[in-house]
Amino acid sequence: MANLGKFSAAKAMKSVKVKFRIAYYTEWGQSLVVCGSEPTLGSWNVKKGLKLSPVHQGDELIWSGTIAVPSEFSSEYSYYVVDDAKNVLRWEMGNKRNLFLPPSLQEGLTLELRDLWQTGGDALPFRSAFKDVIFCKNSTLTIESSEVTLQDNFDPEGSVMVCFKICCPNVEEGTSVYVIGSSTKLGQWKVQDGLKLRYTGEYIWEAYCEMPWRGAGVAIPMFSVRSEVDLGVGEFLDLKLLVDWAVESGFHLVQLLPINDTSVHGMWWDSYPYSSLSVFALHPLYLRVQALSDNMPEDIKNEIRNAKEALDGKDVDYEATLATKLSIAKKIFIQEKDSILNSSFFHKFFSENEDWLKPYAAFCFLRDFFETSDHSQWGSFSNYSKDKLEKLVSKDALHYDTICFHYYIQFHLHLQLSEAAEYARAKGVILKGDLPIGVDRNSVDTWVYPNLFRMNTSTGAPPDYFDKNGQNWGFPTYNWEEMSKDNYAWWRARLTQMGKYFTAYRIDHILGFFRIWELPDHAMTGLIGKFRPSIPLSQEELEREGIWDFDRLTRPYVRKEFLQEKFGDSWTLIAASFLNEYLDRYEFKEDCNTERRIAAKLKSCAERSMLPESEDRIRRDLFDLLKNIVLIRDPENPRNFYPRFNLEDTSSFRDLDDHSKNVLKRLYNDYYFHRQEKLWRENALKTLPVLLNSSDMLACGEDLGLIPACVHPVMQELGLIGLRIQRMPSEPDLEFGIPSQYSYMTVCAPSCHDCSTLRAWWEEDEERRHRFFKSVMGSDDLPPSRCLPDVAYFIIRQHIEAPSMWAIFPLQDLMALKEEYMTRPATEETINDPTNPKHYWRYRVHVTMESLMKDKELKATIKDLIRGSGRSYPSLREAEKQLGQETAAIALEKHHHSGGPEMIRNGVLQKEKICV
Repeated sequence: MANLGKFSAAKAMKSVKVKFRIAYYTEWGQSLVVCGSEPTLGSWNVKKGLKLSPVHQGDELIWSGTIAVPSEFSSEYSYYVVDDAKNVLRWEMGNKRNLFLPPSLQEGLTLELRDLWQTGGDALPFRSAFKDVIFCKNSTLTIESSEVTLQDNFDPEGSVMVCFKICCPNVEEGTSVYVIGSSTKLGQWKVQDGLKLRYTGEYIWEAYCEMPWRGAGVAIPMFSVRSEVDLGVGEFLDLKLLVDWAVESGFHLVQLLPINDTSVHGMWWDSYPYSSLSVFALHPLYLRVQALSDNMPEDIKNEIRNAKEALDGKDVDYEATLATKLSIAKKIFIQEKDSILNSSFFHKFFSENEDWLKPYAAFCFLRDFFETSDHSQWGSFSNYSKDKLEKLVSKDALHYDTICFHYYIQFHLHLQLSEAAEYARAKGVILKGDLPIGVDRNSVDTWVYPNLFRMNTSTGAPPDYFDKNGQNWGFPTYNWEEMSKDNYAWWRARLTQMGKYFTAYRIDHILGFFRIWELPDHAMTGLIGKFRPSIPLSQEELEREGIWDFDRLTRPYVRKEFLQEKFGDSWTLIAASFLNEYLDRYEFKEDCNTERRIAAKLKSCAERSMLPESEDRIRRDLFDLLKNIVLIRDPENPRNFYPRFNLEDTSSFRDLDDHSKNVLKRLYNDYYFHRQEKLWRENALKTLPVLLNSSDMLACGEDLGLIPACVHPVMQELGLIGLRIQRMPSEPDLEFGIPSQYSYMTVCAPSCHDCSTLRAWWEEDEERRHRFFKSVMGSDDLPPSRCLPDVAYFIIRQHIEAPSMWAIFPLQDLMALKEEYMTRPATEETINDPTNPKHYWRYRVHVTMESLMKDKELKATIKDLIRGSGRSYPSLREAEKQLGQETAAIALEKHHHSGGPEMIRNGVLQKEKICV
């Protein structure tokens, strides 16, 4: 973002005037205030800040205000949108601005700051992903003098001095930055005669914009990584191998799925990584038991060797792997618990994490004791309190060793992930985590903070590309009103914890921060929901439009012919078991008038062999009848209604009169696509800035699905990077996205974990394959039936050459570049099937990372693509140098604490480079 400092003439004064000027459109009743660190600007008390005045200039609304300050004045400042009482409505994103008046500035000048409203994008270079990883080498640049030298013939009267400012982080030591232009003073487009700019610190130079930085990354779930030393599943320490491969392949980023503990059910259902038992605890599945001790008994070593052989399967055996690791870890814990738990390293870890660690350990103990995570079944422990917690984790408790075992596991997980994270930083590789939208309803978080969740609801998504029937994830929705009372402390703590390991993160289902698809807790599918928050259709509104028969519209519309069509000759038996006759239709009996009740009754009937057909088919058909409605009545206010998603697809709608159809179609369109936009924008601007300001990680939002119009402008304002998947274009008139037209603030990818891989997608639909081959690849020939390496190369190159800031590829798609890695059926490489709520997340790469490291041809192919696209890639020499410095720093620090010499920094003389 550029600032133009404009100095205009003024009469001789003892002080300098500073005029703030910014273009920004506000709504009625809103104003702009500039507030800063100095008393003149309110000392960060917005109510005491400088209120600006508006004036229209052409198409812009310009806000300005002036203050008098001493000639060597300095201050931080930011702009805020306030109401008439100066209550803050929102503020600009990014870092605080810095104002420094050089001592040589002449009195009598007015400094006019022509600012642009800062969006979150302006602060991206200061996120730890860039500051501490990509551009960390630039921290050694020398800050130059802030002197302003005026020419002898400078006349303040009527003269203008322009100061160019630019945030330019991607500049190496020894490089100079120049401004060139058509005027003589700017070198007439000759670099050697241009204006050389000085470095003022914090990546700030005086220049105009350079080409935007772009990078590439690889995505793979932690559990999918395979190495020669792992125990049946990818482990945190395997990330070091993955980072090495990433560096040698030209990738600046490694992206993972969530890595939190999901041990809710004690079975393979827990393989679902988005259903957290705790949003703070790491998953014991990723522990490397071999690294727990240097003094491991031989019998345990033999047990590990045998387990490695037994668990080295095609896919992850979740239950066996976790049980084996915990069993081995328990034996090592018994041997070493005293030395570990009494160490200073553990005490430091415990003191920094006890707020979540103690409740987590207590929860795990109670879960195993009561043999359920459903804390409503825990008797007196169902309701959490700090007094009960302290008794549970007391050193005097008989089960204290069990509590300490959970501490011990989390401590070692922290050490192992921290080691991998530091290794990635030193190698110039960003480690990108994943922030799930929900938590399991039987989790530590819902036990400790039940007021933060709407426990009688469930979270999901309306019908979209992933599932035409919608999704029901089973998580309780958030009580945002309650969360706001402590400024979203729970969210802030989550992000702080993530920031210990990651320098970037993906916000899962970012649409949920605008509005969430909320379902009743008795729903099993995801169709009959409503958005929260949302403005409903009121009974008065509907009655004005001539809609009045609300029972007809809100109750399942079941006619005799529907039953005959679905159940054939068995319809009478089904009707007698589940339905009552009601006028000329049928209605569901009270013991089966919800999806969960239908499922329970069907299960009972199946156990007694009373079903004429398969249980699954009858359940599916009964669910369809139950969802045959037009409006959903609000359970909290019976005079409010919500249009059922895709209501025109129902026979209930088709049997209405034309007037009712037209009215309901119009109101449906208004509810889903118009009336909520302002509300959803305001909701996102309350919550998302809190997340973004809780850490300096780089934030990316998963913005796939049914996208409201307000989403992309808000993401742009907040500096959130969106996601573009070619097969799911956001443009309604396109079947396939066009990577060359993606905006810069995006991550582009050919596939993701929630859909089939590039190979599987290519093979699963012949007609679509023909259309893609013709319209995207520009060929009228018959496309190959398999996704050959040439096809994969074309699609990957498309994405690497896109303008997107990041091009991130699933490892499976990259392996499609070589025929030898395509021996496994493509469908087996899929990570998740969103249409199946009980999908087993168990995919493992069928080759080890060590084997991929030896494949020079694959690494060279990928790196050549990245290098040729102009994207940044880690320098092997620089990565080795960084890692060497990191290792040396650690060694010297240890030596220093042992009484040795302090650490010093060595400089290397380099030839000056020029950056224009």
